[in-house]
Amino acid sequence: MEQNLTTGKIGKTIAYFALPYLLSYFLQTLYGMADLFIIGQFGGVDGITAVSNGGQVMHMLTVIIVGLAMGTTVTIGKSVGAGKLEDASESIGNTVTFFMGLSIVLMAALIFLVKPIVTLIGIPAEAVAGTRQYLLVCFIGIPFITAYNIISAIFRGLGDSKSPMYFIAIACVANILLDYLFIGYFGMGPVGAALGTTLAQTFSVIMALFAIRRKQTGIHLTGRQFKIKGDVLGQILKIGIPVAVQDGCIQIAFIVISVIANHRGLNDAAAVGVVEKMIGMIFIVPSSMLATVSALSAQNIGARKHDRVQKILRYALMTTTIYGIVMVALVELFSGQVVGAFTADAAVILLGSQYISSYIIDTIFAGIHFCFTGYFCAYGKSYLGFIHNILSILLMRIPGSYLASKLYPDTLFPMGFAAPAGSLLSIVICLIAYVWTRKEKKG
Repeated sequence: MEQNLTTGKIGKTIAYFALPYLLSYFLQTLYGMADLFIIGQFGGVDGITAVSNGGQVMHMLTVIIVGLAMGTTVTIGKSVGAGKLEDASESIGNTVTFFMGLSIVLMAALIFLVKPIVTLIGIPAEAVAGTRQYLLVCFIGIPFITAYNIISAIFRGLGDSKSPMYFIAIACVANILLDYLFIGYFGMGPVGAALGTTLAQTFSVIMALFAIRRKQTGIHLTGRQFKIKGDVLGQILKIGIPVAVQDGCIQIAFIVISVIANHRGLNDAAAVGVVEKMIGMIFIVPSSMLATVSALSAQNIGARKHDRVQKILRYALMTTTIYGIVMVALVELFSGQVVGAFTADAAVILLGSQYISSYIIDTIFAGIHFCFTGYFCAYGKSYLGFIHNILSILLMRIPGSYLASKLYPDTLFPMGFAAPAGSLLSIVICLIAYVWTRKEKKG
């Protein structure tokens, strides 16, 4: 049954929804990190580079799908908050039809583009073959990656963030076991990592489908809801497309930064790849707050409880800021040990420690603009998140990383500052947009 998020204490409601989502995101990040960790134990720097670069490409595709599905979460949440379950059913049916068709098209197209993609991102020669193998296997699994993420988006729109946590927990455990089997026992290298990831995701989707049949959601679907309706799908995509483009551009920026590191050499490429995975793990709280603010605010907007939406935003901002400060302190103290968990190569550990020591400051600033982005999405103004992220990428992140790489070729420390600089610009834009939207509502 759908969960009502429009009543009760704000802090308790956020914790009720955010904690399962946080655990889901943690497990999903661990899912990706397992490949890198295990390949680091049984392979060399070339294997780490192949998996880290291939993983970034797959993460970009995943966040684009998740961004599009944000339209589903918000649309369903508003319908549930307004008590319009028939509208929620139509949103679910249209989502399933559209995304399954999209996943088939993506899979077919990307399989043929493996070689150009690897060439485009400038993989060091030693890691080219492994990256191609990794991507080919992962591209075949795109329908299952899509299925998991749209199922999760639907449940979150209904106010249920626990079920997606169970689904990804199954996938995470399966992935770790399969990685040790394929990489450790059979010595399959990057292709073994990709095979473990794809099979684990497939198993998770099968379990999710079994769970859906037994779960009482209050939603009833017939063949009619699965027929595409322009107004229903248009409402979903109006919110989802700006989020998807925004998140896709962020990941493209990460890939561009990886390309810059790739051209510096194998050690620099491996160090940046390891740190990007670590940042993904560290950002679980800011990322969970983005989805939490979106889902909770959507239901409260549907119930016309706008004052409660403002309180949700304030609680989320406070949570992410405190978390960011704590993480900065911990990483600055133990950066070498954390990077060393992924590789024993001394050069990679040194470079990775330099990079994360400056990058980690972004944990504080990114959490703030993530919360605002979730707030804007809930009000159907996801284009505001797109604007601030694009400006941040084009004006700060990419040019800052490039200049730092050229000016300081012997250290990665200056490159890391491009991320917090970009987030500071995003915060300024978010605050201006927030004040503008508040005045617009009052007017």
